[in-house]
Amino acid sequence: MRWIRPLSTRVEETAELLGGKAHGLLVLRRLGLPVPAGFVVTTEACRAFLRDGRLPDGLDDELAAAVTDLEAATGRHFGGARLPLAVSVRSGAGVSMPGMMNTILNLGLTTGATAGLAAETGDSRFALNSRLRFLSSFAAAITNQDVDGGGARGRGTGDEEARIGAIEDLIRQRCGRPIPDDATRQLELAVKAVFSSWDTPRARTYRELHDVPHDLGTAAIVQTMVFGNRDEHSGTGVAFSRDPNTGENVPFGEVLFGHQGEDVVSGRSLTRPLRELADREPAVWTGLLDALSRVEGHYRDACYVEFTFQAGELWILQVRPGRFVGGAAVRVATDLADERVIGRHEALLRISPRQLQHVRTPRIATTEQVDILARGLGACPGVAVGRVATTADGAVRMAADGPVILVRPETSPHDMRGLAVAAGIVTARGGPASHAAVVARAMGKPAVVGIGDLTVDIASVRAGGRTIGEGTLVTIDGTGGEVALGSPRIVTTTAGVHLRRLLEWADDVSGDHSERDEARRLGAAHAVLRHG
Repeated sequence: MRWIRPLSTRVEETAELLGGKAHGLLVLRRLGLPVPAGFVVTTEACRAFLRDGRLPDGLDDELAAAVTDLEAATGRHFGGARLPLAVSVRSGAGVSMPGMMNTILNLGLTTGATAGLAAETGDSRFALNSRLRFLSSFAAAITNQDVDGGGARGRGTGDEEARIGAIEDLIRQRCGRPIPDDATRQLELAVKAVFSSWDTPRARTYRELHDVPHDLGTAAIVQTMVFGNRDEHSGTGVAFSRDPNTGENVPFGEVLFGHQGEDVVSGRSLTRPLRELADREPAVWTGLLDALSRVEGHYRDACYVEFTFQAGELWILQVRPGRFVGGAAVRVATDLADERVIGRHEALLRISPRQLQHVRTPRIATTEQVDILARGLGACPGVAVGRVATTADGAVRMAADGPVILVRPETSPHDMRGLAVAAGIVTARGGPASHAAVVARAMGKPAVVGIGDLTVDIASVRAGGRTIGEGTLVTIDGTGGEVALGSPRIVTTTAGVHLRRLLEWADDVSGDHSERDEARRLGAAHAVLRHG
């Protein structure tokens, strides 16, 4: 049995074997878009690892051969002191599980390779910062805890050597041995760590919440690194082809200049609106718009991509359909029908009667009596009312007595149990693509992120010059980004033009134009379209 497949347009296997992320990378390649060279260790290998407690026989030889091919494709040397090759190792299950499993960046930056990277670029700070990021992501993967490698510092501040030493000490303490200074051994351990992350409590909790089978396993994708922290013409970001909050046909997302991808997701760094890319790096912006157009044409739906650019050159790292909800999903379906990308019947079938419950967005009523504690960015529409919990464990404990709002500096996969029970989510840091925002949208929970003056302590939070204790009742508006004290009046928006048009199409299909509730109108159309 073969355990590895190249990221090549010749590969035809399914997402169940390759994982959704790798399958999307093959789509990007077929569309002629720039994708870093790499290979994928299949979900079959993961299932064998989870079953037997070790990597399957023959995988070590396949890894060596795949790395040799990668060296030939890039003209670089894995772990070498001259023209060193560094790779990312990322998880990618057949079903999307955002932020639940491990990612390791800059793998292969051994001591010698780091010196080689410094000599090649003439930038020792960049090389050390890249090694620091490797060690911190590796440490997080093998110790199963958050490790701050200083990502918020971007290209570094000169204290990298001290921070590298601190992380190396942490790994010795937790694992009883240092990180091997051998790239081949690092890669083997990284694949094991990615496979093991399939069975972490946070991943199991996510699967139980979303009815994902526990026996699928994840793939491990190995790709040549693109360094978003290389120089002032480098960076990373995420982009939707349309606005996920409204469905409007305009690109939406965020970008970080001089950083790597985990800095966007972690929420520890202040992101910039995607449109700033047009002024700072117009060639990258043009390439990104072209990529969004191509992937939307392929999927015939709004799409999401992750990208990095190094020294002004764009690379696409991930693609998937946008999976919009509520009013945004309705607008995308009707707009795509108007654009003749899909037919009206398909537009109707893309919206379930259950989704209509979330089309009319609840909002906090804007009256003088509303006591606004803080304002941030609305990350997932809706309103949630509950008592403040400042830790994941506290949220689990308090949720037994009523709804809670989880308030954190930023969230990580280790907060999964708290995120699962929370009615809403608030973070001090992060933007629309931060871990908190992505998980909130996946779960359909209102969220507010990026509250700049919010400070979260063990049993209290402070914002706007006021301090409130854990257990205080608050209301959050995931559209406008408000956090209000108490339980103010909630209003619901009226049906928009896109919903009205969709329901008119539904009545035309069913032939029933009588007065009924919206779900019944759409359900009747579905019955005709599915059963004739």
